[in-house]
Amino acid sequence: MSANEYMDDIDLRILRVTEDLRAIQRELNCAAMQAPADPELMESLSELEEMESIQTLKSALDQMRQFLWFYTQVVAEESETGEKLRETIRQQAASEAGARSETVFDKIRFATDTAMMRYLADGKARKPN
Repeated sequence: MSANEYMDDIDLRILRVTEDLRAIQRELNCAAMQAPADPELMESLSELEEMESIQTLKSALDQMRQFLWFYTQVVAEESETGEKLRETIRQQAASEAGARSETVFDKIRFATDTAMMRYLADGKARKPN
């Protein structure tokens, strides 16, 4: 698969996910607006299973938001912060050469956490997202 085909596939998936998220938001909004007038709907919305799925979605979106901030900083070559993040990743990779094997997810999480701490430590007043 060529790089263009790969990016086209990613773009399509992003569009589908974005559309799905907007549809979920609309449906949840409608349910939230109708719930006060419908006790049965209010009860079903507040069930444990429903709240767990909402919390799972929230957690996944929070993680994705943090990753997307990190990703945009890394790929923005002209960004000073991007260069610091790339350097952090290089240092992390070098220090892990002899360390235990971690999953890609663990490496990304560590890199984003490290990058966030460096960013905040540099005295930046604005939030990354």
